[in-house]
Amino acid sequence: MSGPFTPFTISRLPRILFGEGALAGLPDEVAALGSRVLIVTGKRSFKDSLHWRRLTAGLDARSIAFEGVSIAGEPSPELVDAVAAEWRTFGAEVVLGIGGGSAMDAAKAIAGLLNAGRSVMDYLEGVGPELPYEGPAVPLILAPTTAGTGSEATKNAVLSRQGADGFKKSFRHEMLVARVAVVDPEPLATCPTTVMAADGMDAFTQLLESYVSLKANPMTEALAWSGLEAAVEGLFPSLEGKAPGRRRMAYASLVSGICLAQTGLGSVHGMASPLGAFFPIPHGVVCGTLLAEATNVNIAALKTRNPDSPALAKYARVGKLLAGDVHMKRDESLEALVATLRHWTERARIERLGAYGVSPGDVTRVTANSRGSSMKTNPLVLEDEEIAEIIRRRL
Repeated sequence: MSGPFTPFTISRLPRILFGEGALAGLPDEVAALGSRVLIVTGKRSFKDSLHWRRLTAGLDARSIAFEGVSIAGEPSPELVDAVAAEWRTFGAEVVLGIGGGSAMDAAKAIAGLLNAGRSVMDYLEGVGPELPYEGPAVPLILAPTTAGTGSEATKNAVLSRQGADGFKKSFRHEMLVARVAVVDPEPLATCPTTVMAADGMDAFTQLLESYVSLKANPMTEALAWSGLEAAVEGLFPSLEGKAPGRRRMAYASLVSGICLAQTGLGSVHGMASPLGAFFPIPHGVVCGTLLAEATNVNIAALKTRNPDSPALAKYARVGKLLAGDVHMKRDESLEALVATLRHWTERARIERLGAYGVSPGDVTRVTANSRGSSMKTNPLVLEDEEIAEIIRRRL
């Protein structure tokens, strides 16, 4: 654990509304910010739901003008530029993003671009001029309908351009933090099990990587631990359709977003960036399929090169949590952690990278492009061969 007097900074967070039925409060939250709202959703499922009909009826009752934009798949820079240009004259006073991580990331970027009048490429990290963002952003409300990314609590909009020269980069600024995050577990009841499984593994990955991050602090460690406990208790019950499991995973996802926004992530997300850019792999699948092997390699490298790292004690504590045995010795708990994560990967039926076209010939290219911002907060610097070995184990 980090010392209680270690200096740290916590960046701003949304006001958070959590619990069953929280979505019913969206019309009032919108009304508190403006009378014209642009609603950004996923491709179809939310608009086909009773929640959409209730939302639009509530907006009508409050004389709030609204228009809707649907986002299919992970948003690209070109898509958010086009949406912002199309709706700039609508005069949105609020942007409401409802859906999975892709819809919420798109909503963040659109809210940031509507008034700025520039291409998002001017602000993306690592691929353009990286101009300073000066805003102003349109006030933003986010409501997740999946439990994985925690995007409702972060300041970055992740955008992708897929293909051989693709990238997956962030438009990042504190002005993009939502004013309000509305986290309602009820929509998870209709989320496909395969999506819930991948998203749940993503949330757990974010919690574990935040917990052992080089930038972890006493506050994030406490939050991450509560999220890890919730995920351990909730992941598989949520896949079995149990409401308490859904509540726990909605909380775990939210907390994972809060933590990663403060601490950064680790090697799994470092590799997820090029894999998601070069291949059509859902982000949760990438995280879920790599987590056990990345954790195993991290632990082995720490034992060899930094045996006094506090990350080893943290990994051991999580291993005891997963094994349900607080009396295990350190090495036993480290082995239990990796073994349990491997079992989870199989039980959740997370596919291997090869199912999405990743081949042995791609390993070098993915490795070379994996040293983005997430790798900088991994508990230690992994060697190229260690990164490559993680990828090869999951082909």
